[in-house]
Amino acid sequence: MPEAPVSDPASPEASAVVVYDGACQLCASGVAWVARRARRGEFEFLPCQAAERRARFPWMEDRVCMEAIQLIMPDGRVLAGAAALPELMRRLRGWRWLATLLELPGVDLLAPRVYAWIARHRYRISTLLRRRHDRSA
Repeated sequence: MPEAPVSDPASPEASAVVVYDGACQLCASGVAWVARRARRGEFEFLPCQAAERRARFPWMEDRVCMEAIQLIMPDGRVLAGAAALPELMRRLRGWRWLATLLELPGVDLLAPRVYAWIARHRYRISTLLRRRHDRSA
């Protein structure tokens, strides 16, 4: 996948860009969870479906960002799916320990499979969680 400079990485305002499925409730909830724990300016969030995402990252096919979360680093590197999770956690207050855990031998082999399964079933999972929430409300 090509690298795409997002901003000057030396700049204090350099943010990583999180591209996610904006039509997925599970994904949107995950993004909200990250946003609440991130330092101000650490991330920018763009739904895959947004015209702004297509304009800024025209090399990123819709299919790619609909398959897995895309984390575009300030230096242009792109981490996708389970590979993005340790870096996301590393950038959150109080969650660096989870980044280390996700990179342990064995976990780093299992995480892509678990992520892929969740990604394939995310709409069904969203529906089940919404039903459960509606019943408890």
